[in-house]
Amino acid sequence: MKKLAFALLVATVLGTWLTSQIVCAQTARVSSRTKLTSKDIEEMMTTLSNWGRWGKEDQMGTLNLITPTKRKQAAALVKEGNSISLARELTESQPGGAKPFGHKMTSTGFTAGAISAADAYSFDYHGYLLTHLDALCHLFHKDRLYNNVSQQEVTEKGAGRLSITNMKNGLFTRGVLMDIPRLLNTKYLEGSHAIYPEDLEAWEKKAGLKVESGDAILIRTGSWARRQAESEEAIEKNFAGLHASCLPWLRKRDVAIVGSDLATDVFPSGIEGFILPVHWVVINAMGTPILDNCDFESLSEAANTRKRWSFLLTAAPLPVQGGTGSPINPIATF
Repeated sequence: MKKLAFALLVATVLGTWLTSQIVCAQTARVSSRTKLTSKDIEEMMTTLSNWGRWGKEDQMGTLNLITPTKRKQAAALVKEGNSISLARELTESQPGGAKPFGHKMTSTGFTAGAISAADAYSFDYHGYLLTHLDALCHLFHKDRLYNNVSQQEVTEKGAGRLSITNMKNGLFTRGVLMDIPRLLNTKYLEGSHAIYPEDLEAWEKKAGLKVESGDAILIRTGSWARRQAESEEAIEKNFAGLHASCLPWLRKRDVAIVGSDLATDVFPSGIEGFILPVHWVVINAMGTPILDNCDFESLSEAANTRKRWSFLLTAAPLPVQGGTGSPINPIATF
């Protein structure tokens, strides 16, 4: 039995080492600004995969990296007690005239016999406007979801596995703002500006920190400032974000959550067959939830004033049974 246990330990250590070597090699290969193809992304769907890493029944993905120790370390970052919301306010009037959110009053001060005010909300939150969290059942690839779950687990009644309810205990970890417009000394990134691994590491050097296992990285492109300066129509044509060459970097750093002020990816991606390759590999292969359409403008000012780019990040999704995600209000606390 001792020999068997030792053999299993050696096999586990060797497997982990081989995986790390593959990721390191792929990071080196794609970090240069060469054009990636759909074949490269398909390869990453396998080489960067976390399927089976936490067992074949796992539904938490990289949230497993947010350990009790990580949470305590994140809580210790709170020095002032000042909190900043990273969510856009929900209004029925959205840029471009879209109406992904509905708000209807069902009882008002003018309702005969009413003794209270009441209202009803409706959401169509996946898209480029409302701040939301993507669950691991959100994206299909070759008929599969994260951890080799069949896409047929998602029916008209919702997702039978990998739904947002797996995250109902909330997100609680160190958040790291990666403020790329400040890195480049500009108000916002224009057009389809691609962010590369070299940019992420340049920001780490400027900010004096390093992204660690279990962190939530928040990528600011300045999309809301761009919307104000240009238009929603301009955003729909192209927008800044992570280039697919950042994927091995995210896997190597063991990032637990990825967030951005739009859709994380650069668009157009420049990769035929993958409109949002970062989204697909991060959610489906890595098992990493994504925060979309956050508003980092106030956070950027607060962090710059303090010259402090890490903080406690908290967020709690609505525990909708079978939900593929949730509208959300992430909070940064210094």
